[in-house]
Amino acid sequence: MAEIKADTGKRTVGIDAEQLAGKRFDYQSDMSLVEDVDLMAATPGEDLNWLEDIWLLEEDGQPAVFDRYSNAFLKIYFDIPPGREDELARKVLIKHLQSGNSYGIQLKDIHCKFPQVDLGPWVDECRSVGGDWKPPVLEGWEAPSGH
Repeated sequence: MAEIKADTGKRTVGIDAEQLAGKRFDYQSDMSLVEDVDLMAATPGEDLNWLEDIWLLEEDGQPAVFDRYSNAFLKIYFDIPPGREDELARKVLIKHLQSGNSYGIQLKDIHCKFPQVDLGPWVDECRSVGGDWKPPVLEGWEAPSGH
């Protein structure tokens, strides 16, 4: 007989980086760990225009920055001084991307279909992925005839 689970009434509308990773990262709670992030040095081609699209947002009542590579929010748990909201959101995101902790970046190893750097243009001298992509095969599955 199938187990019947009680409806807790709790609904998840979105996913945050902690759910994807199964943990919180130190730089989400400690501003001193992102203070040394040089946004100009981390910016591909020294074009800051892409950073203009990154702002401090709020998710579940918590300050957060959106990681578009994972389609998830990265919550920020330290106090943000007035006037530094977007700067610190950008630094937290860059730290997250450069650390390879973004779930979207982690998926590149398996799903990237063309060669590119694994951590993206934010990191100098990182390895390349996607040069030997092969479609995944489900064990025991065969394509229908005619395909």
